[in-house]
Amino acid sequence: MPKRSRKPADLNRLAASIVEEATDPDYDPYQGKNPAAVELGRLGGQKGGKARAAKISPEERSASAKKAATARWSSQP
Repeated sequence: MPKRSRKPADLNRLAASIVEEATDPDYDPYQGKNPAAVELGRLGGQKGGKARAAKISPEERSASAKKAATARWSSQP
């Protein structure tokens, strides 16, 4: 099991590292990952919603939409 990272003692350094990472033009979030695996995962993600919508019945789709709407609006104060 990987070790958990800890927050740095100095929050200013943490903030500076976040800003540096966000504004670095050479930063690549996929660095060190297998490009074929990244593309395969992306491909599955693109197909997933359409395939699921085609597979389920209109009644199931309606029930899922109602459940999502209830969850979305029930958290509002």
